[in-house]
Amino acid sequence: MHVVIDNFGALSRGFAITLSLIGLSTVLALIGGTVLAIFRVSPIPLLQKIGAGYVETFRNVPTTVIFFFTLFGFPQLGIRIPFTAAAIAALSIYYTGFFCEAIRSGINAIPRGQFEAARAIGLTFGASMRFIVLPQAFRGVIPPLINAFIALTKSSAIASAFGVAELLTRAQGVIGENSDAVLWVLAATSLLYLAITVPAGMIANFVERKVAIAR
Repeated sequence: MHVVIDNFGALSRGFAITLSLIGLSTVLALIGGTVLAIFRVSPIPLLQKIGAGYVETFRNVPTTVIFFFTLFGFPQLGIRIPFTAAAIAALSIYYTGFFCEAIRSGINAIPRGQFEAARAIGLTFGASMRFIVLPQAFRGVIPPLINAFIALTKSSAIASAFGVAELLTRAQGVIGENSDAVLWVLAATSLLYLAITVPAGMIANFVERKVAIAR
């Protein structure tokens, strides 16, 4: 236990990097997922195909492959970014598809009459999505979005294999210097990850109950 206390500063720095990694990836994936969800329900066939193609491609590729591509493929294309930025790009690219499908399910749950009413009062497709459809869709899909966020949080540990100094990387460094305290360090690391995922799960359950009552 004293090993965890003595190295708590290193673990905390790794935890801070993990939080930034997860936070930025989530924001980018949410923005990308929203755009793709709009593409998928768009009346323009080309946009529908782009959205569907992205989702079907990246949801069926292992996360590690995308990490390899952003970390080692980008430089081959002349794109040189730090490892942390490459890890954020990998998580964002992968989870954009999952966020897209969650948001699309919310859009499809909106009664068709609301789309028709929006057109009747002269709103364009973009305006109806912005002012009428998306606000309602997001309310109903917060639980699946949080589930995707939890999955993203767990996938962020892959970054440790590529030299990003996040929580698991710091934990491995501490274990390397204190091999007799493996269980304590791993337990502390697990608790720090749980400090992110458990509150998120509680929020998802709370919102799900509230939405069910409202309906």
